[in-house]
Amino acid sequence: MARRERVMRMSVEQPLWRALTAYRLLTMLYAIGLFATEQDRFVRPWVAIGYFAVLVVWTLATLPRVANAASCTKRFLTVDLIVALVGILLTPLAVGHSGIVAGGPTLPSIWTAGAVLAYAVKGGWRWAAFASLLVGVANVLQRGAFSRDTLHNVLLVCIASIAIGYVVEVARASERTLARALEIEAATRERERLARDIHDGVLQVLAMVQRRGTALGGEAAELGRMAGEQEVALRTLVAGGLVPASRASEDASQGALVRAVEEPDELPDTSAPSDLRPLLAPHAGARVSFAEPGAPVFLAPVAAKELAAAVSAALDNVRRHAGTDARAWILVEDEPDAVIVTVRDDGPGIPEGRLAQAEGEGRLGVAQSIRGRLRDIGGTAELISVPGQGTEVELRVPKVSRGKAGSGR
Repeated sequence: MARRERVMRMSVEQPLWRALTAYRLLTMLYAIGLFATEQDRFVRPWVAIGYFAVLVVWTLATLPRVANAASCTKRFLTVDLIVALVGILLTPLAVGHSGIVAGGPTLPSIWTAGAVLAYAVKGGWRWAAFASLLVGVANVLQRGAFSRDTLHNVLLVCIASIAIGYVVEVARASERTLARALEIEAATRERERLARDIHDGVLQVLAMVQRRGTALGGEAAELGRMAGEQEVALRTLVAGGLVPASRASEDASQGALVRAVEEPDELPDTSAPSDLRPLLAPHAGARVSFAEPGAPVFLAPVAAKELAAAVSAALDNVRRHAGTDARAWILVEDEPDAVIVTVRDDGPGIPEGRLAQAEGEGRLGVAQSIRGRLRDIGGTAELISVPGQGTEVELRVPKVSRGKAGSGR
């Protein structure tokens, strides 16, 4: 049994999480290195040592939290940002006033940017802007004034994190588009495979049943006729293609998620022109041949519907009066100023005067179902019948419909 390919999950942002993991480790070591090389500027080194002990334990213990979007929860992001903010606010206590005036780095130094970047990768540029704003406020508070260096550092973190957050959002949108494209491609390949299987198996069996039934005659002939009709219907379905299920993508914890969903049929646009061919194609069968142009045949929606109904009425007359063995042909012609549909059969034809007699008896099939429909949309119906040579009904509808039904265009 063939397995259908299905795109379920992908994550183009995964490299960002790996880079963030490495960044947190390296910046933790950098902050500790700064403290080791500048211990003489600390008036309370024990404050810095206590904070760095917490920072090392927290960074190493939470490495799995920044491995992917699923593990990086809102609670973790909140605590992580608090660790960074506490380190910034403890800096004046550790280095004293003179150290603040000298403009040295804060205790967590550039490790703080890792906490903000985690917000950016997880929630996009809005989350990044929120986190960078809190970091900026904490830097101003620990300095006690708004200096040029503070503004430079805050803007650097803010712009970098917002830019990365925006890139992440664009990557997720591209990820959803790619996932949809791959799913549609997989569905198309599956549809083509089914079409090949149907063509190689079912259609050939139906065609064989039709040929054998016709050759045997009797009840087998009727079975063959039904098989032929089903073959035509199935072949039309395969040629037209199956309608794939709608698909929707959404951001999940690990990239984009694609799932098949059911959507209600959209209401037709009654103002747009309708293609006449799909309305007439269902009439094709073992004894009804349908010839159509290769391009769409557009008419006003009301005109197309009424013309299709008139064709159906003409075929009903063929089945009723020409017999079940009669063949019929539907020809669609798309002229510059009008659409012409011809319905012809090989039945015994209509005796002269029979239509007038039927109308006098109150049988208005041709008068109302065919000519009346065409008259209402500004068209004409011409019936030509020669006894023993069949009947031909020519239905002509102008491209710009007139009359009471023409207002639907």
